[in-house]
Amino acid sequence: MESIKKRPIMNHEAPNRSTGIVNGECSNVLNWDDVRYSWAYPKYKKMLANFWTPFEINMSQDIKQFPQLTEDEQDAFLKIIGLLALLDSIQTDYAGKTADYLTDSSLSALMIILAQQEVIHNHSYSYILSSLVPKQKQDEVFDYWRTEPTLRKRNDFITNGYKDFAENPSVENLLKSIVYDVVLEGLFFYSGFAFFYYLARNQKMVSTSTMINYINRDEQIHVDLFVKIFKEILNENPELDTPQLHEFVKNTFKEAAELEIEWAQYIIGNKMDGILMSDLEAYIKFYANVRANQLGFDRPFDGYRKNPLRWIVAYEEVDQGKSDFFEQKSRQYTKVNQVDNGFDEL
Repeated sequence: MESIKKRPIMNHEAPNRSTGIVNGECSNVLNWDDVRYSWAYPKYKKMLANFWTPFEINMSQDIKQFPQLTEDEQDAFLKIIGLLALLDSIQTDYAGKTADYLTDSSLSALMIILAQQEVIHNHSYSYILSSLVPKQKQDEVFDYWRTEPTLRKRNDFITNGYKDFAENPSVENLLKSIVYDVVLEGLFFYSGFAFFYYLARNQKMVSTSTMINYINRDEQIHVDLFVKIFKEILNENPELDTPQLHEFVKNTFKEAAELEIEWAQYIIGNKMDGILMSDLEAYIKFYANVRANQLGFDRPFDGYRKNPLRWIVAYEEVDQGKSDFFEQKSRQYTKVNQVDNGFDEL
């Protein structure tokens, strides 16, 4: 495996503009008017434009509605929050580890902003739970990753992929870890997001769903950022674009989709009037195809070129300058187009 070196805190002999995305030279001084990658600054501005905090969301209506949810809805609600809390906790740490090996000051800066956004996401889950359930139940939800076997199996899939890079850093393991990242942020969240949008569609837990929408928008940007980094690494190191890598990506997305379908069957199944498990399975395979294609590889599943849950688009697309779609408050939005929101048709 090709070795990978950490970016030094300061390199007096190197230029401010990096010479490469990994194993390059960079002084580590950040000058946004002199960066190697033209897409870095627009990405920085977009990430700043999406800034939000949980304190912006009024949970009063959700507090009244939560006890009125069915037992299945309450169970799914809490277990999905537990899932999201675990995954976003991992992301915070992973972003920092990735930043250490990106020898470009602008990209390491983007990783730090990404990590900060993941911290906000995690805070939002605490904020939701503290509004709805007692402290003892909050603690139980944040321990679901220990006690739910189906949840643990799919989470181990990601953490083991990250662990290989963290414990044996190399360019190849960095590439593989980015594939796992795209699985996490671009696939593993999506059946959970679908559940909260289903509630909102039925005028339930609208404030929570508004917060989930903010998280959803952030994750789309994160996926796109990691995809760009992945492609730049391959562009600068074409010898790494091997048949073995293509096979790894295909198999990883196939296994990830199977794990997500197993989790969706367990947590949602056909328990919710308005979400068919057959549609949810197709939705997961659709997104597995989307993300593999986004990285530049063959789609792992034949067919599945259209989003079977088209109604979700209404909850993902928001016009700039209008009150948000849940009518919680007036907010300036960054327009989310069909490419940004996950390619509703391929």
